Amino acid sequence: MDSNWTDLHALYAPIAQRRITDLFADTPDRAEDFSAAFEDMRLDYSKTNIDNAARDALIALCDRTGLATRREAMFTGAPINETEGRAVLHTALRNLDGGPVLVDGTDVMPEVLDTLARMRRFADAVRSGALAGPGGAFRDVVNIGIGGSDLGPRMAVRALVPYHHGPRCHFVSNVDGADISDTLRDLDPRRTLFIVASKSFTTIETMTNARTALAWMEQGGGDVATQFAAVSTAPDRTAAFGIDAEHVFGFADWVGGRYSVWGPVGLSVMLAVGPDAFDAFLRGGQAMDRHFRAAPWGQNLPVLLALVGIWHHQICGHATRAVLPYDQRLARLPAYLQQLEMESNGKSVAMDGHALTMQSGPVVWGEPGTNGQHAFYQLIHQGTAVVPCEFLLAAQGHDPNLAHHHRLLVANCLAQSQALMRGRSLDEARALMGDIGLAEDERERRARHRVFAGNRPSVTLVYPQLTPFVLGQIIALYEHRVFVEGTILGINSFDQWGVELGKELAESLQPVIEGTEDAAASDGSTAALVRFVHRHGG
Repeated sequence: MDSNWTDLHALYAPIAQRRITDLFADTPDRAEDFSAAFEDMRLDYSKTNIDNAARDALIALCDRTGLATRREAMFTGAPINETEGRAVLHTALRNLDGGPVLVDGTDVMPEVLDTLARMRRFADAVRSGALAGPGGAFRDVVNIGIGGSDLGPRMAVRALVPYHHGPRCHFVSNVDGADISDTLRDLDPRRTLFIVASKSFTTIETMTNARTALAWMEQGGGDVATQFAAVSTAPDRTAAFGIDAEHVFGFADWVGGRYSVWGPVGLSVMLAVGPDAFDAFLRGGQAMDRHFRAAPWGQNLPVLLALVGIWHHQICGHATRAVLPYDQRLARLPAYLQQLEMESNGKSVAMDGHALTMQSGPVVWGEPGTNGQHAFYQLIHQGTAVVPCEFLLAAQGHDPNLAHHHRLLVANCLAQSQALMRGRSLDEARALMGDIGLAEDERERRARHRVFAGNRPSVTLVYPQLTPFVLGQIIALYEHRVFVEGTILGINSFDQWGVELGKELAESLQPVIEGTEDAAASDGSTAALVRFVHRHGG
């Protein structure tokens, strides 16, 4: 382990048991000193055990690992995805007025902006009814994709419900037939538009669902030429499927799937909220890009969020991270961030091909508040493992008639982070018990069940309201956080070789499951499970 990490571990050891509340007692201005703001967004990381010395040491990692150089390389089109020899330029998809971006000497922005204009024309035609199915204007849109072609747009469409004034959007991702069956059950095959999102147009789950959708639509009197669009770079395959070339939207290989919601993969988002709101979403991402490129490390929101994550996982040894949006419309954000972080930084090999000498990314999970309070918060508060928490909170909801709901939501969010930090001592628990007519030893036993260890860290991201612009800021914030963590860890955050082996084995097992090949070549467990499926699966 190099000195970057040994120094930080040595710094942490003597303060590991220090109370966060003591930091507030010693530093009256801690809440301001350990917060950072960009526009109307505030990141508060004061409820952590990070002090000035720890922050300085963490910030030093940025310079020691060449973060500024690698950041500029990303934004200017250098092939920083070194294991695949590709640039990483999802930022170009939201570069609405930021000037040229060169890849191998060619400015990619004219093509990016042309594709965005084509998306806008298509969305306007669908939303106005100028492009319709045999049964009339489209009432429903079904996005068929998986991974980044599903998680991003699914999350964004749900997040922006107050801005919907287009067709209803649905999402199918799982190859389990129940997913598409349940989705299509109440739809009209003559008034449903399908978007098939697969760059290669060969993704087995997506294409299986697409063919099922095509059969359902044709059986119901639909028309593939008007009712199917594709997000793909395989025009020969989309043409063979019957999709009009004007309804095919491609994107370059320098856009990774989990970073792709900003472009054609976000077509369902544009259909739901309209092109203008989608532009606001892009501009929110662009604003965060500019902040990330310009702000000093100590005031840079993505950098600070990354450094807090590294402190908690790599230095303190906390294995997981809970993302807890107190914003119901961000219900799919934890699942989106699971892919963004765990597929990006779930690696065990450094850029140089050697094994990592420290832990890579944490397990990311979560649910919206207040539902989580009645589910897993018990473990967060009183379990034996410390789970750093990330709270997200809007100062204002969208329905003024339900303002009292929002005030209660805010109170719960702030109370949870406060309770995690403060805890409850045994003396406080004894006092809480009062005199309830029990023997002293029984009162003591019950009091101990009411003790909260506290000293559990959290950060809170607050923003005025969940608008398309703010959603763009949030997603870009987390994208850059992942990039910073990967750079400091010395790994490639933009490949995902770990998903390949399972795909390969699934393809080889399919004829075994279908009974056209023997299971003898499989391991004993797999062969036994195949026999069970054959006996009971019809």
